[in-house]
Amino acid sequence: MATRPVMDDRYSAVAIAFHWTIALLVLVNLASGLGGDAVPALGALFPLHKAIGITVLLLTLGRIVWRLGHRSPPLPGSIPGWERAVAHATHWTLYGLLVLMPLSGWAMASNPERRRPLTWFGAFDLPYLPVSAAQAGMGYDVHGVLGWMMAALVLLHIAAALRHHLILHDRTLIRILPSAR
Repeated sequence: MATRPVMDDRYSAVAIAFHWTIALLVLVNLASGLGGDAVPALGALFPLHKAIGITVLLLTLGRIVWRLGHRSPPLPGSIPGWERAVAHATHWTLYGLLVLMPLSGWAMASNPERRRPLTWFGAFDLPYLPVSAAQAGMGYDVHGVLGWMMAALVLLHIAAALRHHLILHDRTLIRILPSAR
């Protein structure tokens, strides 16, 4: 009996598209958000930063709905239990950050005492959230902390993927690459 090629362990094309689109947008927003104070040219990107943040929120909600209806492929059997637990905790924490970061930024922009323009790539205005000035201020504080948490988890996620690919030589990274066959 012929053995079946190991392709059932790959993510679906939809999951891969969500992953890489959100990843690219998050990297752009981390650079413009965390680097905006240090590099004035990045600070000029804040209207784009906000539009990307709303896009990340919508894509993440779509990704979560997709994920609830489509299971992820199982992790390779060689991965120890503790590592599986860390991977699952990291992924769900990333999902939480992908929702909370844009919401805290949206709250910040919705400050009734200091409204900031809020458009989706200039195509249309977005509604402001019904928050008080105090809640918007809390959104500001939370957004900064979550940004650093996101940066740390993104680096951890990338390091883990590279460890699996370059050191452990397993298929963990290959499963999510768009063109890997």
